[in-house]
Amino acid sequence: MSSTGNKSVTHLVIGEEEAGQRLDNFLIRHCKGVPKSHLYRILRSGEVRVNSGRVDATYRLRPGDALRLPPIRLAERPESEVVDAAKARAELPVLYEDDALLAIDKPEGIAVHGGSGVSFGVIEALRRQRPQAKFLELAHRLDRETSGLLLVGKKRLALTALHDMFREHGAGADKRYLVVVRGRWMNATQHVRLPLYKHLAEGGERRVTVSSEGKPAHTVFRLLARWQGCSLLEAQLRTGRTHQIRVHLAHLGFPILGDEKYGDFELNRQLRRNGLKRMGLHAWRMAFRHPLTGAPMEIEAPLPPALAAWIVAVDAREPREFAGEFLEQLLSSSV
Repeated sequence: MSSTGNKSVTHLVIGEEEAGQRLDNFLIRHCKGVPKSHLYRILRSGEVRVNSGRVDATYRLRPGDALRLPPIRLAERPESEVVDAAKARAELPVLYEDDALLAIDKPEGIAVHGGSGVSFGVIEALRRQRPQAKFLELAHRLDRETSGLLLVGKKRLALTALHDMFREHGAGADKRYLVVVRGRWMNATQHVRLPLYKHLAEGGERRVTVSSEGKPAHTVFRLLARWQGCSLLEAQLRTGRTHQIRVHLAHLGFPILGDEKYGDFELNRQLRRNGLKRMGLHAWRMAFRHPLTGAPMEIEAPLPPALAAWIVAVDAREPREFAGEFLEQLLSSSV
């Protein structure tokens, strides 16, 4: 994309990487900090022109399209804030990279993108660290408190293919998480099919609950190890609802350790005193087909050292009630 302009009007020319997306979505990404209501107002009023004509918000951009944007005051973050945030996240581990996509190992405690009170996220850090990159967009999301595998599209065609793949879930990407829960999980494999309803609680906090009014949600849990007070599970997503793993487990009476939204708050305070200062949820493996070539791929993000060390300490302190050979392999590769 190329641009020219002055303080009154901006002219943009759409390149190959921007082509294919809706005009309203392009403006939302391009005009960071501008309220969506304002962007839709200037679209409806015809102040945004494509090739000198009025178009609908749903218009799909094409290579070479000439956009005219009216004066828009963009919200800018202080340069020092941007630099400091980028430095704090400068060592995002890269698990895989090619011309189409990038896979990183997201640390816990970092949002995937800025917004909702978070000024800077993973995607902003990546763009700051790679100023030469023409295109970097999230292919999916992870909760701020969740660590692990996160895919980023480097080409629009690849991003679109990844989005389609994630919408298919069981037929597309096979996403697996490692979870440490309170209690003695007994079933070797358990399919959980409980509908999830997303709503706003008092104060505007986003919450998810199990409810017949909700959307279908399916998680497969497999037991990896069990001690007297906690269990290590693998969670496989068959659908991709907000907070799906966390809410399914909390509803069943096995809250994730360290979960400050759906967990056991008194236990979490004890865990922090004993060294577990994060949530026990990690996106560790994904199997899928390459979005452009179709070649089968499998990428893993090892268990974070702090979480692995805490599990080792539990294993040394409490007798195992169950542990498959996978546990030894997992810990040996993570600690």
